[in-house]
Amino acid sequence: MLALWTGQRQGDLLALPWSAYDGQFIRLRQRKGKKGKGRRVKIPLGAPLKAMLDRTQRVATVILTTSNNTAWTEDGFRASWGKACAKADIPDDLTFHDIRGSAVMRLAEAGCEVPEIARPSRGTRSRTLRLSLDAHYLGWTTKLAVSAAFA
Repeated sequence: MLALWTGQRQGDLLALPWSAYDGQFIRLRQRKGKKGKGRRVKIPLGAPLKAMLDRTQRVATVILTTSNNTAWTEDGFRASWGKACAKADIPDDLTFHDIRGSAVMRLAEAGCEVPEIARPSRGTRSRTLRLSLDAHYLGWTTKLAVSAAFA
C-alpha cells in the first residue's frame, strides 16, 4: 500500500523512517539522483494510506519491517517479495518497480496533470510524460482509453 500510494522506489521505502511521516505528509530525500543526491519530496497522503499508517504500531525506526520487527535488507525484501508473488500467482515479469507505474496510472486516472504526477514519482516532467504514454508501464485502462478517444 505504501508503494502504491506514494510511487516511491523500493530502496527509498525500505529506508523510510517513521520520522518522515507527520500525520499528513511523508517527506523524504530520494536516494536516486544526479551524483547520488536525490530530490526532496513531500507526498500528501490519501485517506487509506494515512489510516493504515496511523493504526500501524511503531516497532522500529523504519516503517516497513520484517516479521521480527527489524528493518529489511534489500536482498531479504527481494527474496520475500518473490516468494509472496509466487504464492499469489503473480507473473514473474511483474516486479515491485511496476507498482510505481500503477501509482502513475492512478494519478493520471484521477485527473492529475503531468507536473503533479512528476513531483513525487520521478521528479522530471519529460520522463513522467514518457511513462504515462508507455502502454507497457502505465497500461491502458478503460477510463484512460475512453478519455483518449474523446479528447
